[in-house]
Amino acid sequence: MWRDQDRVELSFPAVEVAASAGLANLSAQLAARGLPQERAGDVKIALAEAINNVVEHAYAGMEPALVQVECRFGPNRLDILISDTGRPLPGARPPDGEPASVDTPLQDLPEGGFGWFLIRQLAKDVRYERRDGSNRLHLRFDLRCADATALGHNKAQIRS
Repeated sequence: MWRDQDRVELSFPAVEVAASAGLANLSAQLAARGLPQERAGDVKIALAEAINNVVEHAYAGMEPALVQVECRFGPNRLDILISDTGRPLPGARPPDGEPASVDTPLQDLPEGGFGWFLIRQLAKDVRYERRDGSNRLHLRFDLRCADATALGHNKAQIRS
């Protein structure tokens, strides 16, 4: 059973300004509840990318509703559920995403795809489901150590 101090819940409108404020609020609450500093950046980047996808794509051309985020600390892990009632992901699954080439000038980088690549690299597990008219993105972060290779991530691929 989860204790209140193990959980952070927040809802905000799926618009850019509210999403930015919501992300800052989530980051502060997670830090206050003991998210290791060496994992905080990874969690914040993945959350920002996922929430941005909801704002930009799930509600594109629609009246934005709420984004709901629930974070739960478990033994050596952080589980995050991001829910919205926007459009479902194409193909009913998150895209694999592609790493950006460092040889490509910034202005020539394609729009889309890199965020999902980042999310998959930073989170230990990424799952999506559409249930009862709601998108549900589950992210799990391993909190045991900050060493990317020990977590099975290949951050060198992101940097190269």
